Amino acid sequence: MSFEVIIPFLKPIKHLLESETVSEIMVNPDSSVWIEEDGQIQLLPGIHFDDGALQTGLEVIANRFGKKLDADSPIMNLRLPDGSRMAAMIPPLVNPRPLMTIRRFTSRNFALADLIRTGMLTDIQAATLTQAVRDERNILIAGGTGTGKTTLLNVLADAIPEQERILIIEDTAELHIRKPHLVSAESQTDTHRSQITFDDLLKAILRHRPDRIIVGEVRGPEARTLLDAMNTGHRGSLATIHASSAEEAIHRLATLVMRGSIGLSLDAIKEDIRRGIDLIVYIQRQHGRRRIHQVLDMRA
Repeated sequence: MSFEVIIPFLKPIKHLLESETVSEIMVNPDSSVWIEEDGQIQLLPGIHFDDGALQTGLEVIANRFGKKLDADSPIMNLRLPDGSRMAAMIPPLVNPRPLMTIRRFTSRNFALADLIRTGMLTDIQAATLTQAVRDERNILIAGGTGTGKTTLLNVLADAIPEQERILIIEDTAELHIRKPHLVSAESQTDTHRSQITFDDLLKAILRHRPDRIIVGEVRGPEARTLLDAMNTGHRGSLATIHASSAEEAIHRLATLVMRGSIGLSLDAIKEDIRRGIDLIVYIQRQHGRRRIHQVLDMRA
């Protein structure tokens, strides 16, 4: 399915979807349209959808992707043909009109030099992290929403040797890793007849001989499976997690691991994390700019 099939139903924002610099498009239930561009969020007052047009368009798009969007299924998440991520909610969950957010990956062709140039990391940090990937160290990238975790993971994965088999697990595909021996799996529970959890998918992937495991975002009981894999010989894993500091990333990961553990104390789990994770990279966003605030070496 080509991207042009979607455009007729989103005509008022066609130019935004085709922009090389707009990274987020947000249409709120009050019909206001907001974008993020170059790290800055701004309102675009001259754009609007006719009454009922956005909801009708979203319902047609859902149908074309084999999904449902109606009063009984008022939440939709999908990946558009160009790799962008669309999330939508319709009344009665929101009112009076739909909520839609499209995240575009304008940075998917970034190289390490681009991140240094924009100030996300220094030359020394770039050299340290690149060598850590080559040395098969397990790296957890932490930060808030929109801090550039996925962008950094994409770029760091460039340091993985070409011959290695990389297995990627995500809820919805966002990563764009440029390697030849790559297998990507998506855990979209609303597309399967029986529920396949993120943890189910990770356990299945481990049976397919990965040299590297990459998890788009750790957010549930799969944290236990990932940590066990890291501690039992699966080296060089990369993952992201939502957290407000490097130390908070340890606590959050431990909390998630507990959901998949029985009889283990929080302290015991944190010790497992310190054995399994080599580096935690914490990214912060300040004044619209993303930068690495801390690289925590768990072996130091």
